Amino acid sequence: MYAAATSGRRGGTPLIRSVEDMQITTSDMGLAARVQNLTKTYGAGESAVRALDDVTVGIRRGEFTAIMGPSGSGKSTLMHIMAGLDAPASGKVWIGDTDITDLSDIDLTILRRRRVGFIFQAFNLVPTLDAIGNILLPFDLDGRRPSALERSRIDGLVESLGLTARLRHRPHELSGGQQQRVAIARALATAPDLVFADEPTGNLDSRSSREVLTLLRTASRERGQSIAMVTHDPVAASYADRVLFLGDGRIVADKPAQTAEQVSAFMLAAEVSA
Repeated sequence: MYAAATSGRRGGTPLIRSVEDMQITTSDMGLAARVQNLTKTYGAGESAVRALDDVTVGIRRGEFTAIMGPSGSGKSTLMHIMAGLDAPASGKVWIGDTDITDLSDIDLTILRRRRVGFIFQAFNLVPTLDAIGNILLPFDLDGRRPSALERSRIDGLVESLGLTARLRHRPHELSGGQQQRVAIARALATAPDLVFADEPTGNLDSRSSREVLTLLRTASRERGQSIAMVTHDPVAASYADRVLFLGDGRIVADKPAQTAEQVSAFMLAAEVSA
């Protein structure tokens, strides 16, 4: 979390005024993304559901953050709005120092393609493309080929993910764990500012889950990737450097690295007190 008094802009860059009246940007805060006074409501009238209720929070650069909470707590909604996949009812959203709140669909698409990586529970690989085709898809969509430096980074990712012998295999020829590794390589291929992972281990067995979580933690610690992962699994959350807990659309706790037992205990206590 971060504290701020008022907000403004200078030269197109979003600013936050600290209590000392110093103007600082999201980058100065060390944040890869942030939301301010975020509210999201679904439906209208008596049937309206407030998924997010005045949430202000930031995702720190180079850190692996887990976002947890029971069903209906707003965790997926928060991630989708932070990633520009959904729009808030009110509040502001930044990726780095770019205010994405009112960007057009075209500008949002370009920004996501170039600066954000996504890893989904269902893998979302293109079935007609082989593994290397899926990994290079962000470049194809951007209408360009990887540079020599980017190609070298991709080669390193492929090797570290154990995919070298699988590059010409299509998704249906790969195991679930291998498909998720391809999805991770695709998400990291363009060296995005931020990677969002939505229940990335939800369709995997325990061994593949451990491998994927270790890869995400390594990407954060060794490559400086900023990762925000939505999960309901205390074991998955235990791989993160920080755990945000949501309840009824609000941040109810912001904790440093937790064990699976600590996460489970907190979740149980929250359910009992609800």
